[in-house]
Amino acid sequence: EKTTFLSGALALLFPIDWPEPFGLVMIEAMACGTPVIAFPSGSVPEVIEDGVTGFVVRNEAEAVAAVHKVSQLSAMRIREQFQKRFSAHQMAENYVHAYQSLIDRSSSC
Repeated sequence: EKTTFLSGALALLFPIDWPEPFGLVMIEAMACGTPVIAFPSGSVPEVIEDGVTGFVVRNEAEAVAAVHKVSQLSAMRIREQFQKRFSAHQMAENYVHAYQSLIDRSSSC
């Protein structure tokens, strides 16, 4: 039901102004090809590629303007960015790379 809801949405508004460590709902929206409009706090600048997967806005006026621009974004490209950055396979590869870097660093000491 959530996938159907997010897939049919014009955008996901994420007006959280506290430092959200990792907004899973943003990733879920991107997996459905739905752009995200959010304030630049917490993980938002790392998750949202401004102008590609959504818009990072500083205030309500910018959020309203962003709503009018979401039609310029490609749902297919948003899904592709999700796959490249946040799919289970990609996340596992990133963890393996991080762990290997730590092992390599500790081996050289």
